Amino acid sequence: MPDRTRRAFSLEEAIPILEHTPRAIDAMLRGLPDDWVCCNEGEATFSPFDVVGHLIHGERTDWMPRARMILESGDARTFEPFDRFAQLTACQGKTLDDLLEEFARLRAANLASLRMLRLLPSDLDRPGRHPTLGVVTMRQLLATWVAHDLDHMVQIARVMARQYADEVGPWRLHLRIISGSQG
Repeated sequence: MPDRTRRAFSLEEAIPILEHTPRAIDAMLRGLPDDWVCCNEGEATFSPFDVVGHLIHGERTDWMPRARMILESGDARTFEPFDRFAQLTACQGKTLDDLLEEFARLRAANLASLRMLRLLPSDLDRPGRHPTLGVVTMRQLLATWVAHDLDHMVQIARVMARQYADEVGPWRLHLRIISGSQG
């Protein structure tokens, strides 16, 4: 039986995940009380609200700007460093609904731009230069975009589930999202 735990990157398979992320996060969060969307896991951690702001910042400054830089300059220029906490100031005064709509709009525009690049298989092997990781490829950048989305959807669910960590009683042992166990 083939190993189904890993797969090779496919742009055609990646784009639908990237398209679904804004709707999935919207469905998870829209209309919830502030106590649910503003909770976090402690100091210097993201709330669901912060995650949406972080994803917006990535749409503006990370994925497509870096893809374009790879196509234009290869690894001759280093990507701008990414500020993981930029959303803490950028999102002040905004509502969650504002952020969800902005994320959906920016993601749709970025995916339209990605499609317009008409990347060839050979483009996926083109190098870029990350400020701390060194040489990376277009394939790695785009695969990371997908994994980054999925990582933050898990983070949103985990942060919210852990709000009831003490309330679930003995079931805690069976809830990987709270207990952290693998299985």
